[in-house]
Amino acid sequence: MKENKSFLGSGWSFPPRFMESTDGLELSHNEQDIAESIFILLSTTPGERVMNPKYGCDLQSMVFSTMSNSNKTRIEDMINTAILYFEPRIRVVAIKIESPDQLNGKLEINITYDIKGTNSRKNMVYPFYLSEGTDI
Repeated sequence: MKENKSFLGSGWSFPPRFMESTDGLELSHNEQDIAESIFILLSTTPGERVMNPKYGCDLQSMVFSTMSNSNKTRIEDMINTAILYFEPRIRVVAIKIESPDQLNGKLEINITYDIKGTNSRKNMVYPFYLSEGTDI
């Protein structure tokens, strides 16, 4: 028996893609829609959306910061607050910030969350770069 999870929502896939067979827009559903929504939330700077200027997570303000424990705690708080206000379908269980490639300015933000409607636990890793990327 297939479980109906339509209450979790659906939306445009991210990044937006078109189906070759129908030339229509590809949609993401259920858990995939939630994961893409979190990625969009963390990638959006507040003020970027004209009709919803408070939407987003101000991670870009941390780009040139050193990764001390206080700054890692600040990033965790920013993410928790953004998810609390803008992604009501989930409950954050844990946020773990790792610096596997600190010399090149890369952080991996590991977010473990429960989906409220199904009580299923999911995990996503958001790569965050502390310095600007260049081709020079």
